[in-house]
Amino acid sequence: MDGTGHPSAEHERRTHWDDRYRSVGPSAVSWYEDRPSLSLELLDLVGADPSDGVIDIGGGASRLTASLQARGYTDLTVLDVSSEALRVARESVGRPDEVTWIRADLLDWAPGRTWSVWHDRAVFHFLTDPAGRAAYRDLLRRAVAPGGAVVVATFAEDGPESCSGLPVARYDPAGLLAELGPGLVEVGHGRVDHTTPAGSVQPFTWVAARRLRQDPADG
Repeated sequence: MDGTGHPSAEHERRTHWDDRYRSVGPSAVSWYEDRPSLSLELLDLVGADPSDGVIDIGGGASRLTASLQARGYTDLTVLDVSSEALRVARESVGRPDEVTWIRADLLDWAPGRTWSVWHDRAVFHFLTDPAGRAAYRDLLRRAVAPGGAVVVATFAEDGPESCSGLPVARYDPAGLLAELGPGLVEVGHGRVDHTTPAGSVQPFTWVAARRLRQDPADG
């Protein structure tokens, strides 16, 4: 509750996503992938190595963590606002106790360390408020080590205008990179069409970049 006795924004977001996973099912939500092919290809593109620390932002019930663990990655972190999503994700991983699971609202979270790779497949496009995007940019720079990699995917300009009952922002590659702020050098960008479990096609924009070792945002 907030100071007025009403549910906080964080509580509302957590409840929304927990209910979504319970009502639809983790393998029927629109963003589900049996194999996270694009994410794996983008991590290869930025030169990620099994020794790198990887944080999956809004990882939810994604199978990315299981795939990376199978590739030999040992420093894996998953952050999601939904405890239900994290429960499902834990069950899909061979060695869940070797993964750091963080149940937190991204915008209320304070990173206690840095990672070599920041991966976000579909969180940023839910930040339709400029203040939320500014908070995201600040978190990214606090959580990604200088020289580290950033991989972000959002709905493309001709993608859906909403997802799971929430409005989204849509981007082309240049717009997405600009919104992520200064101090990033692009490694690559592109577009991919994701086919949902229901059979519809959703176009995504992706950007892969590296954080400058001397970031102008650091002053």
